[in-house]
Amino acid sequence: MQQALALAAQGMCLTSPNPRVGCVITNTQGQVIGQGHTQQAGGPHAEIMALEDAKAQGHSAQGATAYVTLEPCAHHGRTGPCCEALVQAGIARVVAAIQDPNPQVAGQGFARLRAAGIEVQVGQSSQAARELNLGFFSRFQRKKPWVRMKIAASLDGQTALQNGQSQWITGQEARTDGHAWRARACAILTGIGTVLEDDPMLDVRLTPTVRQPHLVVIDSRLETPLNARLFHAGTPSGAQQRQIWIYAALDQPEKRAALQALGAQVILAPNPHGKVDLAAMMADLATRQINELHVEAGHKLNGSLIREGWVDEFLVYLAPKMLGAGQGMAQWGPLTELSQALALNFVASDMIGPDLRILARVSQQDAF
Repeated sequence: MQQALALAAQGMCLTSPNPRVGCVITNTQGQVIGQGHTQQAGGPHAEIMALEDAKAQGHSAQGATAYVTLEPCAHHGRTGPCCEALVQAGIARVVAAIQDPNPQVAGQGFARLRAAGIEVQVGQSSQAARELNLGFFSRFQRKKPWVRMKIAASLDGQTALQNGQSQWITGQEARTDGHAWRARACAILTGIGTVLEDDPMLDVRLTPTVRQPHLVVIDSRLETPLNARLFHAGTPSGAQQRQIWIYAALDQPEKRAALQALGAQVILAPNPHGKVDLAAMMADLATRQINELHVEAGHKLNGSLIREGWVDEFLVYLAPKMLGAGQGMAQWGPLTELSQALALNFVASDMIGPDLRILARVSQQDAF
């Protein structure tokens, strides 16, 4: 199962919006005869890759055991049901880490295997398998993406000087690492303030990728410039074109038409205060198959997302610098009691070049 989990991790930046799944097949003597992980959306799933690997090496899967990190699918999508392929291959036992949260599967794969006389064991390394696919589980169980907020700041918590200058607080290694985290996400979220101040492309450039995450812009009054660089991000050869979704509160038909002519889709989601309804946006993104949403925004939008409880974890790069008065990580509060603080659990801390990377998760999200 550990080998299957390692294979699943190889699909980290590849499988979206499908889950990252690994599969290892062993013969009756416990020897590995085939292995594989889920490919790009529309391509073979892990079980098919492992069966094909075994076949290519001249091995029969008759009587074999399949170790898989997620319940084999039982439905026809862009590919056929994996449980049927396992049955037809003569697999005798399936050891699965966790049940698939997708209601089109959700136990049906296990039921089909058992009906065919295959022994099924579930639960080994379930937490590790779930961790690999937090966004996938979030989308089906909470009807919202897993939201990760990336922040680059000085040691005293400043993300920019008072005049707005922010490039570059952290080093090249941290910026490259940040692109790797972008690459694993289904979509990147930013606000109109960042678009107007920094004119970013918000794509993956500093690390190899076979797909570009989609882009989400919160732009209440449709102020996105028609010459913004985000419309000109590159797409890897053969990859699906990234989608640009602009969520607005105020409709301006001419501007909307101009933005849509550039390939963007404008989605109206106003709240009673003339801003974008974040709850409606998150629910809509889930229907668009967004598992992991990677936030790179300014302190105002960061504050709104935190205040309304939409952030699940923080990816923070701290530079060994002190900037004094400037722009903080997030504009929210002020709180009147320490008990009102947003409680976090540190998940990991690592040195990335000269900078410190901290992954911290909102405490209550550990239990979802």
